[in-house]
Amino acid sequence: MNKLPKKPRNENMYKAILTLRDLDECMRFFDDLCTVSELMAMEQRYQVASCLNDGMIYNDILAETGASSATISRVNRSLQYGSGGYSIAFERMKEQEK
Repeated sequence: MNKLPKKPRNENMYKAILTLRDLDECMRFFDDLCTVSELMAMEQRYQVASCLNDGMIYNDILAETGASSATISRVNRSLQYGSGGYSIAFERMKEQEK
């Protein structure tokens, strides 16, 4: 599922994200970087991924998130066959909760 981009990625953007020190800075950065629609879509996909990771079924995820079945399916494919980014984030979030 890991699609190779047609042009090189801008690594500086990812490095800039890594410089952010707290939740407020991160939210401010993404507020400036993304449109409201882009942020809502990314937040919804993350919420769907979290629900899937917790073992929820599609109908319950649809009711909780409002995501379409196509979005749920796409996120599920990323969880199953993607590059492991969600897994890294979920594992680290779990560690922080301890």
